[in-house]
Amino acid sequence: MDDVISLAALVDRHIEKARSVSSGRSSDTVYGGAEHSLRQTVFALTAGTKLHDHESPGEATLQVLSGHVVVTGGPQGDVDGHMGDLMVIPPVRHGLTAVSDSVVLLTVVKMPHQR
Repeated sequence: MDDVISLAALVDRHIEKARSVSSGRSSDTVYGGAEHSLRQTVFALTAGTKLHDHESPGEATLQVLSGHVVVTGGPQGDVDGHMGDLMVIPPVRHGLTAVSDSVVLLTVVKMPHQR
């Protein structure tokens, strides 16, 4: 394997950045992009920060790297995620709220028309 990414280092870097900006968040695509079907993005959110409701990006999971988050608006209602949890993102409009300072890894398989 040529590329190794330290998730622990990403957690530290992005939570520090999120704490230093007024929006309370930081993100970066760590793998993928326009030329790939798979995209992985790290999001850091300070406590109380929300990603407001948005459409589902396609097949997706959310791995909680640190903290406590809530996925809102899914068919089963709000779903809590804690450090170490892997959550399936509902294929419907949903949001994300950080209950505590949190870092998550969003993995998305883009639909063919999203390339």
